[in-house]
Amino acid sequence: MKAIVLTRYGSPENLVVREISKPVPKENEVLIKVAATTATTADTMMRKATPFISRFFLGFFRPRKAVTGTGFAGEIVEVGKNVSRFELGDQVFGETGTDFGANAEYIALSEEGVIEKLPSQLSLEEAATLTDGPLTSLNFLKSLGKIKGGQKVLINGASGSLGTAAVQLARYYGAEVTGVSSAKNAELVKSLGADKVIDYRSTDFTKAGEQYDLIFDTIGSSSFSKTKKALKQDGLYMSPVLNIGLLFQVIFTAKSRKKAIFSATGLLPHDELRALLKDLIGIIEGGYLKPVIDRQYPLEKAAEAHKYVDTGRKRGNVVLVTKMYG
Repeated sequence: MKAIVLTRYGSPENLVVREISKPVPKENEVLIKVAATTATTADTMMRKATPFISRFFLGFFRPRKAVTGTGFAGEIVEVGKNVSRFELGDQVFGETGTDFGANAEYIALSEEGVIEKLPSQLSLEEAATLTDGPLTSLNFLKSLGKIKGGQKVLINGASGSLGTAAVQLARYYGAEVTGVSSAKNAELVKSLGADKVIDYRSTDFTKAGEQYDLIFDTIGSSSFSKTKKALKQDGLYMSPVLNIGLLFQVIFTAKSRKKAIFSATGLLPHDELRALLKDLIGIIEGGYLKPVIDRQYPLEKAAEAHKYVDTGRKRGNVVLVTKMYG
């Protein structure tokens, strides 16, 4: 089967197409024929092994897991004899976590992994994106931020994968939503439910005089110290983009009323992630969230997809589609 292999950390050119053996599922595993997988900002950071601390679980000198990718959607084509949650022909989506391997034509995963059946409202391409922006945003807004109706919430990076999901989720929970994006993406952000949109090129939201209950910095371009004055008394600054500054802010504000919060959503226990996915599926089935797809590439063009993600100009999600699909 074809798979995308990272030969060494660094450039998108280090992503190459290789023929590798198709996995054989164990007794508690399912074999999934991948229809769609993703190229995310998190994937590009792992490709570059940034921040440096990530090498301790990615592999210090070279990638420990050569086949890239975490998010996927596809069809179950083989079932281990002890599997009870799934059947042949089930269309599913999920993520592989630190095992990676989703940028391939097949993957074998434990039925107790982060896998769920496809919501009927979504295509396989849309479902492949759910464990990046939507799942991470739900974890931050609901589990960490304890979002409530009537709160004022600001989403920085509102037109990206996490941002487009976060705007819709914050709206679903009844918050007053302000999105920060470029002017050219303002209409997209408004269409997703934002009450206000701030153009980051012309206005610094930290100095605009507004205060928020939650600031979700999806791209890590700000910091707790910069946003502190824009937070209400018990406000939270939240970001999934870890750096040394954020790490210290999380530690030093732990007992303060205004706090900085970080979480590596993909590293949460599988049962917690599956519970979040079930919540997310309910929101999708209610018609309150729809993934935004910017571009689709053939699996073999993964390097080109990474180059586009590296520009920082993507709107929503970038998807890789296998030739085997359809």
